[in-house]
Amino acid sequence: MVSTAPYGAWRSPIDAALAAAHDGRPEFVGTVGDEVWWVTSCPAEGGRSTLVRRRTGGEEASALAAPWNVRSRVMEYGSRPWAAVPRETGGPLVVFVHFADQRLYVWEPDGPAGAEPRPLTPLSAVGGGLRWADPVLLPERGEVWCVLEEFTGEGPDRLRRLIAAVPLDGSAAGDRAAVRELTGDDSRFVTGPRLSPDGRRAAWLAWDHPRMPWEGTELKVAEVTEAAGGALLTGARTVLGGTAEAVAQVEWAYDGSLLAVTDRTGWWNPYRVDPESGESVDLCPREEEFAGALWRAGLSWFVPLAGGLVAVVHGRGAQRLGILDPETGELVDAAGPWTEWAATLAADGSRVVGVAASPRSGYEVVELDVRTGRARAIGARHRDAVDPAYYPEPLIRTFTGPDGREVHAHVYPPHSPDHTAPADQAPPYVVWAHGGPTGRAPLVLDLEIAYFTSRGIGVVQVDYGGSTGYGRAYRDRIKERWGVVDVEDCAAVAEALAEEGGADRARLAIRGASAGGWTTAASLVATDLYACGAICFPVLDLPAMAAGGTHDFESRYTEYLVGPLAGDPERYRERSPISRADRLAAAFLLIQGMDDPVCPPEQGERFLAAVKGRGVPHAHLAFEGEGHGLREHRNIVRALEAELSLYAQTFGLEVPGIPALELVE
Repeated sequence: MVSTAPYGAWRSPIDAALAAAHDGRPEFVGTVGDEVWWVTSCPAEGGRSTLVRRRTGGEEASALAAPWNVRSRVMEYGSRPWAAVPRETGGPLVVFVHFADQRLYVWEPDGPAGAEPRPLTPLSAVGGGLRWADPVLLPERGEVWCVLEEFTGEGPDRLRRLIAAVPLDGSAAGDRAAVRELTGDDSRFVTGPRLSPDGRRAAWLAWDHPRMPWEGTELKVAEVTEAAGGALLTGARTVLGGTAEAVAQVEWAYDGSLLAVTDRTGWWNPYRVDPESGESVDLCPREEEFAGALWRAGLSWFVPLAGGLVAVVHGRGAQRLGILDPETGELVDAAGPWTEWAATLAADGSRVVGVAASPRSGYEVVELDVRTGRARAIGARHRDAVDPAYYPEPLIRTFTGPDGREVHAHVYPPHSPDHTAPADQAPPYVVWAHGGPTGRAPLVLDLEIAYFTSRGIGVVQVDYGGSTGYGRAYRDRIKERWGVVDVEDCAAVAEALAEEGGADRARLAIRGASAGGWTTAASLVATDLYACGAICFPVLDLPAMAAGGTHDFESRYTEYLVGPLAGDPERYRERSPISRADRLAAAFLLIQGMDDPVCPPEQGERFLAAVKGRGVPHAHLAFEGEGHGLREHRNIVRALEAELSLYAQTFGLEVPGIPALELVE
């Protein structure tokens, strides 16, 4: 029976514990012979990440028990941490990075009972360890080739990155000198090498400060030269890309040709590239994106197939899986209910494996048989923990922002099969600002969104200017205008919903994490549109960030987002929420991980000091042991309940069963 109750007071079976339990998702999928492996996080196990193994018979289980934690810190965002190859006898051979010490380990999961992984790389007391990522396992050479991130001193910028070879015999476990450096390239950032089918060449991506990888990268090709101490990569040359062209991925096709995705037309499209001359041909010229922002080494938006076809993730906004014929440019999308494919693909023969989701299902491992066109979920299968009637029904909308510009968004109105609101009420709404800011909001089932919508609080995810998925011009709208364009676009969407009568103008909120936390804080000090906000893991002080107050990967990001500091230091100060704390009047919740290397908590502490005693209701949740984002189940639960309590107190809602968040002034 449907009952009438005020928005925000609806009872829901989707509690914070359920939403937090579904926070883990599969990623970095790979095929190992006939088996499929992937990484998944385990919120209930302290947030560790494990390797999951799906055997040929369909059995699926975590392959590594606690305390093993399969996660790399290269570039801090968790680049690809594992690789494996099948063997004729003895089962697969696996290498992986263990988060606690950042060492590379080798493991034979089908070896003698009780056999533990063995370390391949040495410990380092500098920079939290030598760090490894995007490995390529080469048992015929007795080595694994991968990215090495090596700190040379204290401080986030005292480091170097290069491609290195690590012996599989363990001789480098206590001897850094046994790690062979393969490249003499002085690029600040590199991805892992991709070897040609004949093993004679390697290709990788490289870029340097101050560019981010979606601004400009170079596709490098080198010869594999045998030497007395082992192979080296020599004669490295740039064959594609540059300072204003972003190559997002490179792979070798089975016939030895080189494939890459680059945005030279303003859209990330797939190209065939001559490894000698650099001449390139657009294989599917479309105003669509066949890639995204390279936040982590080892992301994969396409994978070549043995017969010459290429599996691609593509789309405008949402990303679909398609099969591309590079000879004709014909692109056929895979059938199935999945509307969003993640940047992780693998192939074995005519089989493509990826990770996909939809507005009615969370991320699951999906297999496509290219011969039959049949796709099916084979791992991490979505199971409805509650009646799907409680899931929100998203609306894909395009709003009009300042100067008539388009602003893309996903609107999730309040929805419950048990409740309706009084006819004279409009619902409260929360604007969600995604992180990045060079990122986007995927159109998938998110139980954290359902946690709010099933209680009568609407959510709208805004792909503000600067977001990926809509071409380079849309992405570059935020160039030197971070804290302006994102704030304006979020406000335009909230204002439009209120103007339409779909949202209560007096009960609007905004929330976001990382760069979304910046947008939230910047919005609260720039406008009185929002009654409150949830600021999570935020950037709050631009001068501090530009002066080394973040990790190396993003240490020069502000030059793109704000402009050169030396050219206009006042702009940095004026844009920073910490400099405008006196303008803050809305209630807020600040959530931080105390081990966050990306957005150090000291910025938040200074922000709190600036608002203390000014009569602004606020709360601060600081989580020990958490970094840039929450991974542990109990912490996610606490943060969600606190956020809901903030809205309840600010909007005057009666929310049963939720611990009251103590707000101080």
